[in-house]
Amino acid sequence: MNRDYQYQAKQVQAITIRPFSFDFPDDLDPKWVPSNIVRSHFFNGVSLTMPYLEPFLVKTMREAAGHLSQPELLEDIRAFNGQEASHYKCHRRLNTLLKTNGYPEFEAVEARLDTAYKKLSTRSLRTKLAYSAGFECMTNGFTTWLINKRQQLFAGASPHIASFWLMHMIEETEHKTVAFDVYMAYSGQYWPRAIGVFHGSFHVLHYGIIGMFTALKKDGTLGELQCLTKIIRHFFSLLWNVAPFLLRALLPWHNPRGEADPEWMRQWVAGHAKLSADDRLPLVDTSDPEMPVPFIQ
Repeated sequence: MNRDYQYQAKQVQAITIRPFSFDFPDDLDPKWVPSNIVRSHFFNGVSLTMPYLEPFLVKTMREAAGHLSQPELLEDIRAFNGQEASHYKCHRRLNTLLKTNGYPEFEAVEARLDTAYKKLSTRSLRTKLAYSAGFECMTNGFTTWLINKRQQLFAGASPHIASFWLMHMIEETEHKTVAFDVYMAYSGQYWPRAIGVFHGSFHVLHYGIIGMFTALKKDGTLGELQCLTKIIRHFFSLLWNVAPFLLRALLPWHNPRGEADPEWMRQWVAGHAKLSADDRLPLVDTSDPEMPVPFIQ
């Protein structure tokens, strides 16, 4: 245990466990960004990882909780696990539709993910915590990318899936300190955490890319110049927007509290707080050039 660890206040007042009440249509088109099939399949590929990654994160946090005593951190773990459980259950529903509506080949990717996370689960708790903290640092970059570039990424896209991804990233930002704090409380060693930045980030991206290429191969577009151009542009945008967060996460003094939350995210959280328990989650209007928060201002 790290005897030097001291709990710090979060940037958010609370980590809220919300119902992910997205009713994906039965006839959902897996090519849900009509203007960019590559983008559709990249996010579909990442979605495939979530029902394996997020239960792994939950189990790792539960294991770590048995070694910790700080009440604030234990409460953060409880809320973190509640949010992640909602995420992966919704991703599982989405992934079932993706397979049913044209891509049964995703089952082979899921089998590889199942094997990979079972193997990862046998590693030491320090390694699993470093992996978790590293991945969660990457999601800070993903959140900023998806929210600040939402007009370019999701214009004309399915409002159900675009809204789901944006809400997912909002909650990732809410609990962005938890995996880092748990690692620091349990270990605090720099080099395992630095390795975890690469391990957690690129492990997930690796399988997401496998899912993307699996779908593009099924479509028969993988060798087309237009498809290759879109792949290059997509990953340049990803790298340009997310890499700075990974580089900052490698600094010995890094703390995710230093990453500013996007204003759109803060507006969304404030709008959601005004909903009653019976209200359905409003969808983002992907036909609106501004894609404002989907709450009455």
